[in-house]
Amino acid sequence: VQLQASGGGSVQAGGSLRLSCAASGRTFSNYAMAWFRQAPGKERDFVAAISWSGYSRRYADSVKGRFTISRDSAKNTVYLQMNSLKFEDTAVYYCAAGPLSGSTRSEFGFWGQGTQVTVSS
Repeated sequence: VQLQASGGGSVQAGGSLRLSCAASGRTFSNYAMAWFRQAPGKERDFVAAISWSGYSRRYADSVKGRFTISRDSAKNTVYLQMNSLKFEDTAVYYCAAGPLSGSTRSEFGFWGQGTQVTVSS
């Protein structure tokens, strides 16, 4: 499956952004989807994941209550709504697809190209 992430940009602390990840090439509904992020000089970390059905979601502790992951199977797209953004949310955000909605990179075999999110304090 091919993944195309978009929606990144620059925003002030406290603001909001919505990331989108459009999937193509295989049956989108067969895959769990996730978002990871990587700040300069750091590892790529888990942010959020959603099951193939959309009923199960999980979040990193650092984003719980601020970020929401969702999916639209009719549009083959997964979203990450990010509210109350903080400086430490600055990173390149990657979407990923895999068979299970886990929280480790190795569980996801397909990756998008990343979109930059910059939060100014």
